[in-house]
Order: sequence, then structure tokens, then C-alpha cells
Amino acid sequence: MTNSIVLLLFFLTFLEHGLFFQRVSSLGINYGQVGDNLPPPNKVLQLLSSLNINKTRIYDTNPQVLTSFANSNIELFVTVENEILPSLVDPQKALQWVTSRIKPYFPATKIGGIAVGNELYTDDDSSLIGYLVPAMTSIHAALVQTGLDKYIQVSTPSSLSLLQESYPPSAGCFRPQVAGVMTQLLSFLRSTKSPFWINAYPYFAYKDSPTKIPLDYVLFNPNPGMVDPYTKYHYDNMLYAQVDAVIFAMARLGFKDIEVGVSETGWPSKGDGDEIGATVANAAVYNKNLLKRQLHGEGTPLRPNMSLDVYLFALFNEDLKPGPTSERNYGLYQPDETMTYNVGLLSSSSTSSQSSTSTNSFMSITSSASTVCTNTGF
Repeated sequence: MTNSIVLLLFFLTFLEHGLFFQRVSSLGINYGQVGDNLPPPNKVLQLLSSLNINKTRIYDTNPQVLTSFANSNIELFVTVENEILPSLVDPQKALQWVTSRIKPYFPATKIGGIAVGNELYTDDDSSLIGYLVPAMTSIHAALVQTGLDKYIQVSTPSSLSLLQESYPPSAGCFRPQVAGVMTQLLSFLRSTKSPFWINAYPYFAYKDSPTKIPLDYVLFNPNPGMVDPYTKYHYDNMLYAQVDAVIFAMARLGFKDIEVGVSETGWPSKGDGDEIGATVANAAVYNKNLLKRQLHGEGTPLRPNMSLDVYLFALFNEDLKPGPTSERNYGLYQPDETMTYNVGLLSSSSTSSQSSTSTNSFMSITSSASTVCTNTGF
């Protein structure tokens, strides 16, 4: 048997049993550390490298992680913890934070972004959101002062609770109580050429309305999908619809040119009795189908030629996370580095990227639509 035939059979075997996954520049993974049994950072680095993943997000500036990831090919997206955000409004304290938490590790450690807080606005708590833009401004000024602003972006991951309406996507708009802050935030992102990050979980929508939302629609499986009655765009999955709703919400405030990325998305493999759909099978399907989309460099219907940056949540199950059972079971891997389920992450090398575009129908709808959201359901 010739070598070429052997290679062909080897490749076909992978296609049959899982996704033959190539390195994709638009894909990252969240590396949470809320557990007492997780592998050390150097082991995590080996795991990520073996999966050909070259971007990861952490929820602090853990010195062990920053040191362990030095001289690797993995770019880190680090986080300012919510509780210290008010103090960083002070430019001097922000400078001290950058000089002690970022500068000593860069450039040996590839730090590409700073997330200022995480989900600072939720339905239950909005006490910190007033500090957001001032803290971001101070941190960016500190990066400018230290010469790091050319390499490190500053943004913040937001939950979809910022939206008053998200269906259909063209009706997307922000809640009135955050519109002022969002205008300030989007102005900052535009001026610094930084993306708007969202944590988007179709799982939550399905869990809350399993009789109204088709499971195949949220899992990226083949399904009839839905057509936005105003744009006439067809959506075959909820994640893309959620992203486009955010893009429309930004446009209603006058910001049509800011990139949107997904800083968290995933599906739990286990849940409590009322957490409908939290199964190993569904988690495997959601993440595998999403990975296939990332491999093809897909964009959303509104921005079809701009590949969507996505960070999967999460690398590990984290046993100390509070809340329902699902919160501790989003990991692709168990803490002992065995797979929770197989999504077909296999080592190879390739990158894909695409350029941005706009659509005439998007411009006409957002320019003529009012900022009032209509109350429509799925």
C-alpha cells in the first residue's frame, strides 16, 4: 500500500469519527480556574498546544499562568476582576496595575487583550457598571504610557441581559437604563479599534422555553430556521441571531462599524432536574457543530464575510463554581485531562481569516428604525 493511500485512509478515518480540526485564528477557549483539582498551568499549556488552540481567556492575571505561558504560541486575554474595578478609575492606580500585572510578562507572554470586568450589568446587579468606562479609559491610558497600547486591546465582556429585545435580530436594542453607558462604551471601543464582546448562551434560551425553541435550532443542527421579517435574512441557529441582534442594537445608537465577538459560549454536560437539555449528548453536538462553523470561517447573516471570533466555555469542569449543577459542568475536559466528550479537536496547522463587509439593508433598517423595541417573542 502506497504512502498516499495510507494517508487518505487515515484522513477518512478522522472524518468518520470526528472533526479533522485545523488551527483557526478566530477560535479560543476560556480557561477558568475555580476548582481545587485542576492541573497546573504548565500542563494546561501542553493540553492547549496539543489541541492547536492558540488563544485562551483567563479570569484574572494569575502570575503562575502568565509565567507558564511565556514563550508559547498561545495568546492570553486577561481580566480585571470585578471587585477591583472601582479603584482602577484612578489613573495612578490603573498605571500601577498595568506596570505590576501586565508589563513584567509582556512580550514573552502574548497578552493580546484586557477584559475590564465580566458581565458588569445583569438583571440582578448594576452597581458596578458606572465605573466601567472610566476604568477602561484609565487602563488604556496606562497602556499608552507604557507603550503597550499598540499590542493590547481593552474591552469588556457583556451578557445579553443588556438587550431589551433580541428577536427578531433587526429589533435588537439596549435596555433604556444602560443606553447612556453603552454610548460611552461604544465610543471608547470605536476610538481604540477594539471589539464589543458578548457572552452568548443559546442553552439558557432553550432551557427557559424548551417547548417554543427548537433544539436543533440552538444546536446548529439542520433545521428550517427562521427568517427576519424585516431584513429577510435566514438564521439556522440562535447564536448568530443573538450576535446580529447586538449589532443592530449598536447601530441604533449610531455605531455600525464595531466588530462583535463572542467571549463565552458553550453548553453544560450535566444539570439539575429543571435544567432541561443539559446533557453530554447536547453539549457534544453544540460544541462540535460550532467548531465546524469556525473551521469554515463563517460570519453571521448580517456580516457574512467577517469571520466571528469565538471563545468556547470552557476548558475544564470547575468544581468550586457556585450555583446550579450546570455551572460546574461546561468543560470539554475533566480536571484529570480526560475528555468529558469528544468534539474532534485534533492537531493540524492552518489559519483562516476573512474581511469585513456591510449590507445595504442593514443600513436602511437601522437608519429608519426607532430606538423603541417592540415586544415580540420567539
